[in-house]
Amino acid sequence: MAIVPLASHGLGNHAYVVDLGDGGALLVDPQRDPRAYLRELDVQGLAPRFVAETHLHADFVSGAGELAAWGAELLAPAEAELAVPHQGVSDGDELALGGLRLQVIATPGHAPEHVAYLLSDDDRPLALFSGGALIPGGVARPDLVAPERTEPLARAAYRSLYERLLTLPDELVVYPTHGGGSFCSVSDGGPTSTTIGVERAANPLLAGAPDEDTFVGRLLDGLGSFPPYFLELREVNRAGPSVFGPTAPALPQLSVGDVDAALAKGAELVDVRGIEAFAAGHVPGALSISWRASFATWLGWLVSSDRPVVIVADEATDRADLTWAALSIGFEQLVGELAGGTDAWTDAGRTLARTPLVHPEDTDGRTVVDVRQHTEFTAGHVDGATHIELGALADTADAVTDEPVLVHCGHGERAMSAASLLERAGHRDVAVLVGGPDELATAQAVRLATSAPR
Repeated sequence: MAIVPLASHGLGNHAYVVDLGDGGALLVDPQRDPRAYLRELDVQGLAPRFVAETHLHADFVSGAGELAAWGAELLAPAEAELAVPHQGVSDGDELALGGLRLQVIATPGHAPEHVAYLLSDDDRPLALFSGGALIPGGVARPDLVAPERTEPLARAAYRSLYERLLTLPDELVVYPTHGGGSFCSVSDGGPTSTTIGVERAANPLLAGAPDEDTFVGRLLDGLGSFPPYFLELREVNRAGPSVFGPTAPALPQLSVGDVDAALAKGAELVDVRGIEAFAAGHVPGALSISWRASFATWLGWLVSSDRPVVIVADEATDRADLTWAALSIGFEQLVGELAGGTDAWTDAGRTLARTPLVHPEDTDGRTVVDVRQHTEFTAGHVDGATHIELGALADTADAVTDEPVLVHCGHGERAMSAASLLERAGHRDVAVLVGGPDELATAQAVRLATSAPR
């Protein structure tokens, strides 16, 4: 038996391809883009026999339907009440998969319908696919269903751990879906797999064998913000998303006039070029979301999923990857891209806007706005910085001073998104820091040292 993890680095999650030993494969919690799974199956010479879902995902659109179209039987929690053909599974069910057995363990907490899957042969347990019920250093968050269900689900997570999962052998390998980098996760990072014994000994939520109230307090204290689309995708996955096959829809090429017409109808213009290119010249009013691993998360955080999107890109962006990234969070209204990019814009007699990039030593006199997440800010920030998370900035841009502003994050991408939001809100003197808070703090310290009287 071989278990191959396939990562979605931007969303911080893993899916798994399991060789069942009979020419078939089990896939666990796949995301919407099927290309990596189909490539792995082809390399191993396997047919997709089963695809198993641990829960209704809130952070990505499921790829179970894509793989079901290739012949896989869909297994999903009966409580999820999927509206697509599937085999509903419940606590205690055992399924024969080739020469292996798959046992269903009810593990509510991250979601009310959540199950884990214990894979065994005739003699011993081999692997636990835990979804979000147990992850390295934590569990997945319980606040993605409804506010009034958060604490009951946190208490259910405690019972799922202590009554179900921690009763399994210490040496059992655990393969979680959520991990560090996922906003479904409470932990910050760590390995992609773990064991029952390691988590029993080292998981901060379990340290000191806490009682239920202590566990719940620790879990709820660790919850940060999350993108608004998390509250939409459970129902998208329940209903069953559209199936595209391995080829994503092509991005139509739009003229400047086409873009004008789309924007007049309410489309959002998203510029996915790197921050240097955006700084040098961009269509006025464009939202900067640089193409990178976390692109989908920020697209879903800053743009409403029901709003059509027009893209400005350059040769550094793979259009199929971009389209699948948008589809992975349920964005299906990609109108197209500006053909010829910003060159076409200027060729049509239009002007470009510019946003200065500044180095730490050149930032004196600007009000500093830090747009990192709360946990990043509390871990360390420069004195006097105003903190507004990027995800909240669109609704709080009026709170930012009209004086010259310096926006920063950790590397610049989120800061440029913030700058584009501020500019759109009417701020006229916004600069983006090249670097992060450490470089800015060092430059500030040097200025103080050199200006101090001798």
